[in-house]
Amino acid sequence: MSVVEIDESIKAVYLTAQDINIAASLLYQAYHDDPLLQDILKVDTNEPAAYEKKLRALIREELNSFWQGHQPLIGIMRGDTLKAVACLIKSDTELQPERYWHWRLKLMLIAGYLTTQQLIEKEKVIRHELAQFDNYYYLAFIAVAPGLQKQGFGRYLLRALNDLMANAANSSGIAVYVTREELAGLFSSEGYQCLKRLEFNHIQGQLLFKPR
Repeated sequence: MSVVEIDESIKAVYLTAQDINIAASLLYQAYHDDPLLQDILKVDTNEPAAYEKKLRALIREELNSFWQGHQPLIGIMRGDTLKAVACLIKSDTELQPERYWHWRLKLMLIAGYLTTQQLIEKEKVIRHELAQFDNYYYLAFIAVAPGLQKQGFGRYLLRALNDLMANAANSSGIAVYVTREELAGLFSSEGYQCLKRLEFNHIQGQLLFKPR
């Protein structure tokens, strides 16, 4: 991916190992109130620390598996500070829903067997629905730093993903599953189309796709 200049101080880059902890923090804050993750990870208002521990573990192990699997991790930087992040998976990768065995083991030890299986089953269903496409990217996570929402950073990030897709000659497009209407609106305004409405654990969402 070529670096996408937004203005003199903002640019899109591939993340480095030094960016992973900051990326994890941004993702944690962005997904803390995600209704599907709250349901799968069994949020308990009387014991919020337990849910937060599981969420941190999930994000940490996901990022580690993406990094080890050489999947695209894209960031929006303002100066030297990471302000937004996107984590993608290439459909032809060996990084399947079960991930690496150590990812699965670590997550089971922290979040439990049932939770881990629910997360894996969710991704299997999504991959099945996307089987009609070849060589697509799946946007697994996207986050903008707190206080910067609705300032264009999310849109900048999606347009950087367009650059990634345009430079991948055999890519058919980018897919994403969203449960929040405001996010669905943002993606729709950038050319993503609803393929199907899916429900997991009684939480409804939209599977969106943007063709190359």
